[in-house]
Amino acid sequence: MATKTTGIDKVMIRDLAEILNETDLTDIEIEQGDLRIRVSRQITMQASAPVYAQAAAPAALASPSAAAAPAAPVGDPSKNAVPSPMVGTVYLSPAPGARAFIEVGTQVKEGQTLLIIEAMKTMNQIASPRAGTVTSILVSDSQPVEYGEFLVVIE
Repeated sequence: MATKTTGIDKVMIRDLAEILNETDLTDIEIEQGDLRIRVSRQITMQASAPVYAQAAAPAALASPSAAAAPAAPVGDPSKNAVPSPMVGTVYLSPAPGARAFIEVGTQVKEGQTLLIIEAMKTMNQIASPRAGTVTSILVSDSQPVEYGEFLVVIE
């Protein structure tokens, strides 16, 4: 009679956690027979506010005082921007040819799906962190995105 172990393989979990740290992934899942283990981590991101500069005048037209003047910073778009929680490919609709989840002007609720990011053949729904109005969509459909890249602005 075969016995079935119900204990958790802590060594495997530690190995998976080490892989997450080495590769900067946010989650990993393996399946062996009836056993399925998923290890994930939450990454806290502190984004620094980008400074936007106005275009400089051509050198022939610029006065010496204009060249020395600092550019005026524009408002802080990161204040209400939703950053990407992972690296992947962004999709604005649930399926090719389907209507987009959101458009500029859409009123969203906290937890509402804004878009999908495909990472490692997994479709990850990105939920709105707060209620508000979508004022800008900063990515296009099928665009690759990096971790921390701003996706949408919700005011």
